[in-house]
Amino acid sequence: MADPSSYRPKPGQIPDSPGVYKFRDEHGRVIYVGKAKSLRQRLANYFQDLAGLHPRTRTMVTTAASVEWTVVTTEVEALQLEYSWIKEFDPRFNVKYRDDKSYPYLAVTLNEEFPRVQVMRGAKKKGVRYFGPYAHAWAIRETVDLMLRVFPVRTCSAGVFKRSAQIGRPCLLGYIGKCSAPCVGRISAEEHRELAEEFCDFMAGRTGAYLRRLERRMQEAAEEMEYERAARLRDDIGALKRAMEKSAVVLADATDADLIAVAEDELEAAVQIFHVRGGRVRGQRGWVTDKVEAVTTGGLVEHALQQLYGEERGDAVPKEVLVPALPEPVEPVAQWLSQRRGSQVSLRIPQRGDKKDLMATVGRNAQQALALHKTKRASDLTTRSRALEEIAEALGLDSVPLRIECFDISHLQGEDVVASMVVFEDGLVRKSEYRRFQIKGFEGQDDVRSMHEVIGRRFKRYLQEKQKSGEWTEEPDVETAAPVDGVLTAAGEPDRADGRPVDDDGRPKRFAYPPQLVVVDGGAPQVAAARRALDELGIDDVAVCGLAKRLEEVWLPAEDDPVVLPRSSEGLYLLQRVRDEAHRFAITYQRNKRSKRLKSSPLDAVPGLGDTRRQALLKHFGSLKKLRAATVDEICEVPGVGRKTAETVAAALAGAAPSAPAVNTATGEIIEDDGAPPAALSAERGQER
Repeated sequence: MADPSSYRPKPGQIPDSPGVYKFRDEHGRVIYVGKAKSLRQRLANYFQDLAGLHPRTRTMVTTAASVEWTVVTTEVEALQLEYSWIKEFDPRFNVKYRDDKSYPYLAVTLNEEFPRVQVMRGAKKKGVRYFGPYAHAWAIRETVDLMLRVFPVRTCSAGVFKRSAQIGRPCLLGYIGKCSAPCVGRISAEEHRELAEEFCDFMAGRTGAYLRRLERRMQEAAEEMEYERAARLRDDIGALKRAMEKSAVVLADATDADLIAVAEDELEAAVQIFHVRGGRVRGQRGWVTDKVEAVTTGGLVEHALQQLYGEERGDAVPKEVLVPALPEPVEPVAQWLSQRRGSQVSLRIPQRGDKKDLMATVGRNAQQALALHKTKRASDLTTRSRALEEIAEALGLDSVPLRIECFDISHLQGEDVVASMVVFEDGLVRKSEYRRFQIKGFEGQDDVRSMHEVIGRRFKRYLQEKQKSGEWTEEPDVETAAPVDGVLTAAGEPDRADGRPVDDDGRPKRFAYPPQLVVVDGGAPQVAAARRALDELGIDDVAVCGLAKRLEEVWLPAEDDPVVLPRSSEGLYLLQRVRDEAHRFAITYQRNKRSKRLKSSPLDAVPGLGDTRRQALLKHFGSLKKLRAATVDEICEVPGVGRKTAETVAAALAGAAPSAPAVNTATGEIIEDDGAPPAALSAERGQER
């Protein structure tokens, strides 16, 4: 590990100009390339105190052994040079998008004497016109099959074309009218090229004028009583319309645009792109990348734009590019795109209307792509084994943690404080072992104290189960543990066929198996609280660690500094999945608990009053406030409510204190007490933990 001060340039040596810089390691390999409006200011950020750097940036500067730079005239030149160097050197610390599949394109080889329509994959070739990318090759072939009726362009390979020319007989497509058969001279090279260019114009979205021309020719043929030619033109128009229907209109103004959406977490990001031409989605593609550098959403968008348009020119760069976040600064990127297109390119965030709705669709596709990528990664046995081994090595465990339990605390501004326990066995979730806790030992908001209570209650139950089975000979210290009657089981049937111990009534024991590793959502204070709870119960064979969300640092008990796992570590990825699942389970329970509390009513406590009669009372009087003011005789007027029940209802409402009025925090309006809960306000979600 190198000391950045050992290769830091001397004061005044770095120019205050736009430029591109490279960090090299001790072997001379380029490990990072970046650009800057001011090289002096940007490079100075890398040579500050290491504690103030982002962990990924800290790793890069300590891996590097030298830095060099190249001065350019403008920020646009810096953007172009940065892209060229990233392609040339493939630096390990730069974000590099990788296709999650090899997307097929519809290609027209205009660089040949007789252009050919075909499916192409891989790198683009000069002189070839591309359309797409498409999700599946069969979608291209279906479209081409419909189009060849109107534009009978050559689709055969060079060998078939040469053989047909030698024998003077076209292939089957030439006989059925889906090829103009230039191989046998039915059409000249100039006429065939004109046909191929018309095919390209139609695929590029210039469809309206061509269809109107065909319709006009069809009408002329009908007026001249050339009905066979009119019928053939009618069928051609139908074929073209069917080909157009395969891509629905999404933007009514026939826009040419690319929409880019990003879904990301702390370690990875997925990018989805929709290519819209003539208001229709003509192609879709996506990438997944590791976030090897400290990069914002705008930075991810900038890298995606470089990947998309770095090799493109002309119409391949659309007039409009819609993104979820703008690069900073945005002007050089927009200017670079405009230079590559040869005309103005609008780079912006959609704010309303169809474009915003379509951007939301692209965003959902990005989220699904990221989730699918993570699912594939988590389901691999080899990967899971490596993750467990990395965790054991990083935490100094004697063996791999085959059972991991993770705990998280959730509340809303100190109310409805709950906790979750999720279980991973062999790197996979085991939902039948999930547990939920209500914090009962104290009132208010204290995550550290809550964590101590939950860990104590969980492992007190474990000791009780051991005592029942005869595995534990000492009496557990039950005085120091919190009550356990707040434990709720997760939904779903327990797995009874796996050899797990069961109680006398045949139900699986809730806490019979101990984990090898306890993970808490939090930093050093939460880890210390969990370790203290285990020590109070005399448990010393269970490891404890915490995962702090801000920087993804792993904290161990009694350690001043965290353990920083490598960004590419499968062990860190598994710990992150465990922590995120515990957070999801906790916040879901907390929301459900709060929702039930908001829906509670004094009528719920009335014995013998079911849902039907409760709803009848509220419907009859209109609100709980009016029901509270009603007499017993008036309550008896409700169908199905007798005098005894009416007296019970009146007594219950008289003894119940009226609740405080609900207030709409957005408008300040007081909501009348009508027996129904106020809607959950979106502002609450921002205060949840």
